[in-house]
Amino acid sequence: MLTIRLASLLGPSMTAAVLGIVGAAAGLDSTGRLVGLLVGSAATALLVLARVRSRDAAILPADWITLARALLAAGVAALVAESFERSVSITALVTLAAIALALDAVDGPVARRTGSAGPLGAHLDGETDAFLILLLSIEVFVRYGVLASWVLAIGAAHYLLLIGSWPMRWLRTPVPARAWRKVVAAVQGITLAVAVSGVLNAFLGLIAVAGAFALLLESFGRDVVWLFRAGAGAVSRRVAGIATTSIAAAVVWAALVVPDRFSRLTPVAFVRIPVEGLAIVALALLLPPRARRAMATVAGLLIGLLTVVKVFDMGFYVELDRPFDPILDWSNLQPAIGVVRVSIGRTATDAFLVALALAAALTLVLVTAATVRVCSVAARYRRNSAGGVAALGVLVAVAAALSLQLAPGDPFASTATVGVAASQVRDAAAAIRDQQRFENAIHTSDPHAQVPAPNLLTGLRGKDVLVVFVESYGQVALQNSSFSARDDVALRNDDASLARAGWSTQSAWLSSPTFGGISWLAHSTLQSGLWVDSQQRYDELLDSKRFTLTAAFHKAGWRTVSDVPSDDKPWPEGKAFYHYDTQLDSRNVGYRGPRFSYAKIPDQYTYDAFGKLVLTPEHRPVMAEIDTVSSHEPWTPLPHMVAWNRLGDGSVYRSMASHGLRRSEAFSNDAVLKQLYGQSIRYSLQALTSWIVRLNDPNLVVVLLGDHQPATLVSGNSPTHSVPVSIVARDPGVFRDIASWHWQDGLVPDSAAPLEKMDAFRNQFLDAFSSTPGGAADHQTFGAPPR
Repeated sequence: MLTIRLASLLGPSMTAAVLGIVGAAAGLDSTGRLVGLLVGSAATALLVLARVRSRDAAILPADWITLARALLAAGVAALVAESFERSVSITALVTLAAIALALDAVDGPVARRTGSAGPLGAHLDGETDAFLILLLSIEVFVRYGVLASWVLAIGAAHYLLLIGSWPMRWLRTPVPARAWRKVVAAVQGITLAVAVSGVLNAFLGLIAVAGAFALLLESFGRDVVWLFRAGAGAVSRRVAGIATTSIAAAVVWAALVVPDRFSRLTPVAFVRIPVEGLAIVALALLLPPRARRAMATVAGLLIGLLTVVKVFDMGFYVELDRPFDPILDWSNLQPAIGVVRVSIGRTATDAFLVALALAAALTLVLVTAATVRVCSVAARYRRNSAGGVAALGVLVAVAAALSLQLAPGDPFASTATVGVAASQVRDAAAAIRDQQRFENAIHTSDPHAQVPAPNLLTGLRGKDVLVVFVESYGQVALQNSSFSARDDVALRNDDASLARAGWSTQSAWLSSPTFGGISWLAHSTLQSGLWVDSQQRYDELLDSKRFTLTAAFHKAGWRTVSDVPSDDKPWPEGKAFYHYDTQLDSRNVGYRGPRFSYAKIPDQYTYDAFGKLVLTPEHRPVMAEIDTVSSHEPWTPLPHMVAWNRLGDGSVYRSMASHGLRRSEAFSNDAVLKQLYGQSIRYSLQALTSWIVRLNDPNLVVVLLGDHQPATLVSGNSPTHSVPVSIVARDPGVFRDIASWHWQDGLVPDSAAPLEKMDAFRNQFLDAFSSTPGGAADHQTFGAPPR
């Protein structure tokens, strides 16, 4: 009894001591201290009560270790409670959790050496583990936000099983000891602690936690199955059968009606009746057993495959504002993966791809198994199933006749999966035909390539011509958004600065072949005069001899330069296809500063370095394409303007790169994300216009345009593909040559400004500034883009 009393006294005292140390290190306030004290006191009381009710009524050596772990968990609880109100010391939280996890490997051997191992000690130890995992899962949720809400299921799993054991007594049966169960429990704690620590970036941390969660589901599932087989009665088995069939039906139903766009992913969408499901069940009622199983398996695989396609479509609509193209988009995946690797790192990207492949495989298996289950149960209860199908069929027929809709775009009777399958087949056929037309256009004789060099671009002789693509600079930056008003004001101020320095500007709109990313499709479309809207077309174009804007300037005697600050590898196509004499990238402009997420080099530095390296006092006329990157997703952290004479080698940016929101924080709040995007556009345009004013070159002509709109997270649902395009020059003759274009004055075009497809620009530009126009006979439209 002495040890019982000692523990009763020391428990709260030791808790207070732990909280005192944690408070001194992490600055706990009264809320955290109160929570920690309650947890520590409750843990002590439970331990004492458990031992009092046991036969020996003594605190055993291993119990002291378990009590120490519980008191450390009390400190973790205090910090977690505090983190809901303010930032806490992650170092203190992870240290306490790590010590508690490490001691878990000590109490077992101590119990065995002292001969005090028993079920009660093991139970207390397990409860301590479960509580610590619950606390860490809550902290992961607090740290990563709503995107990590699923992590709470890891902490809740033990307690859900405990609650389930109240009505289902068979869940109380002791399960056989398994070493794997202990390994899985340890993996949960370690993985959650690592995710909380921030050692891994947010994306990789959540991938690791997802892997641990998968192990937990397997371990829990195996135990529940064993318990069910060992002790479940007839009622429980019947309930389990009904539950399994209900879950299978829900899986098939959801897979059939789930839409292919996030904007349509609403509760109403899942209330619709899937016509395909009724047809499958009806067929199952008519077929003999062997044919029924084969039909159900094939149907399940097709439904699962189309579900994966719908998920692909969701991602493509968010990023590119179009569905997945089964013919052309496979070639887009590799460059897209490359962009993701640059943004979040190779390890995180590889982990994501593995998780994506596993999720796709799991979807196929789960939907197929669910379809087979539904068909077999329907055949077993043939009469009831036939009546249900008939009743729902009549309801569907009436709804179709009356054109009933649950919501706009959500008819009562759903054929979503058949619709996706039909559109995939239709789009594939159209893509094949369209691709043949594109290939023909590449090899068709180009009239502009036949114009003699002395007659090419005569209206721009002696001038430096820069084509500047501003990343993600779309119509949403200037019109109809929560941030466009600020961008409009900033751009008008930039326009006024240019006007005071003697510059004129005119603007319009171009419709881009891409959306949300894959910028090089826009670059090649503008340069080639062909509609390049896929990686496959891009690759084919670069293997051709198509006459580009750069090739025209090169032929007419200009020095041609590319400046792509996002590149860090050789680009042989720049010389072979575009005919660039000089190629600048992140390796050869002298930058020694930090990167800003995807952006290796801030735009302001890019312009400054270009001026110093290319626009030297004795340079011959230059034509260059500059592809800026500071306004590239994820728009955090962002650089800001600094004095031009302080740029140096970019070291001035080091303090900026450590500020700003984490990617996960920015993307968890749409309003914040949009404001960050607007801020990046204002920075990019201010950097360019202030550089033009500072350069003070009367022979400079700048074609400024966006490559594409930002993703739908910023642009909204059903956006246009329009991007602003402007020409900045001092020479009035430049604007006389394009007078027939009817562009508007200023850098901010309104909705009445002319709109052209981006592939029309090359022909119009060469015709306007050449003494012998090449004609527009070769200009064709390959798939009309949305305005």
